[in-house]
Amino acid sequence: MSTAVSALYSISASASPLFGVPAWLKATWPIDQAALVAVAIFVVAVALIRWLAPRCGAIAWVTAKETALQPLFLILTLFGLFGLFIFPFLPYHTLGEDVKIVVSQGLTLVKLVCVFLAIWTASSSIADEIEGKTALMILAKPVGRQKFVFGKYLGVMIAVTALFLILGFFFMNTVAYKLAYDARESAKELPTAIECYQYVAKMAPGLCLAYFETVVLTAISIAISTRLPLLPNLTICLTIYALGHVVPTLVVSNVGETMPIVGFFANLICAVTPILEHFNMETAIAMDQAVPWDYVATAGVYSFLFAGVAMLLSLLLFEDRDLA
Repeated sequence: MSTAVSALYSISASASPLFGVPAWLKATWPIDQAALVAVAIFVVAVALIRWLAPRCGAIAWVTAKETALQPLFLILTLFGLFGLFIFPFLPYHTLGEDVKIVVSQGLTLVKLVCVFLAIWTASSSIADEIEGKTALMILAKPVGRQKFVFGKYLGVMIAVTALFLILGFFFMNTVAYKLAYDARESAKELPTAIECYQYVAKMAPGLCLAYFETVVLTAISIAISTRLPLLPNLTICLTIYALGHVVPTLVVSNVGETMPIVGFFANLICAVTPILEHFNMETAIAMDQAVPWDYVATAGVYSFLFAGVAMLLSLLLFEDRDLA
């Protein structure tokens, strides 16, 4: 960190709010600035999609608005914010390591809430419009099936990204407060702003990995929704989510040596389903282990490649689907 930034955060958190800003609040200022930049990039990206691909962008925009206006979106947003707000005040009895539990729980909550919204919306969006003949009315206009599917995918991801930004940056603010809260409750020296900021900044790779996992599962759900209704789609996606986190652990263990049949099927499942355990870094981040950005970049490439394959499969499945 540069000398200027270090000087900016040099004031101790012990300063009274009447004479100085608390350290945790000062530490969140760069986070909030990053939030504003992320929101600006998000708005520009949505505007570019609507400008460069007007028909596909129009479908994406309508889908995103419908998702945001659903009661489920509001319920998940309030549920996520309440959980992230209450985590810092819960007693975990970990002898001064409560913040690690808060980080692990917060990252998991943000990911699960966004994944559930993505799967549910992607499952219902295409399947409901096919069953209700709305898709047939849209495709009667000069809109190809490819644009329809990609527009739906982009629309779901726009809504999920908005929820992810809301929960992600609120989570970082609560963790910064948790550091000062624990120190005050334990009668220890309050952390400085720079210490709070450095701790919170380590969570950014975990949030990026959680977002990449959402990208993959949304594409899979879109592909399944071209053939199956909501409930089977939701069941299959949740099964893939569980297998993607559990099966890779079996592959790297020695279970294949003691039980060859289990090892065979574990490798087979890993070959045809996404290895979602690549995106699971909640425990490592909670234990204060730095996740390198080159790993995040590699995981991002993997997620977009797998999402591309899933979208190609969705086009093949939807191409000959009878909508009449």
